[in-house]
Amino acid sequence: MTDAQIGLVVATPIIVLFAVALCRMGVLQRYSAAAAVAVSVVIALMLFTQQ
Repeated sequence: MTDAQIGLVVATPIIVLFAVALCRMGVLQRYSAAAAVAVSVVIALMLFTQQ
C-alpha cells in the first residue's frame, strides 16, 4: 500500500465517526450525516482504486 492509500484508510473512518457523532449531538440531521458518510466513502474508494 502506498502512503496515499494508507491515508485514505485512516481518514475515511475518522470522517464517518465525526459525522455519526455530530448526528448524535443533534448538529447534523440524519440525512446530512448519511450523505456525508456516503460521499466520503465513494471518494475514498475512487481515490484508493486510482492510486
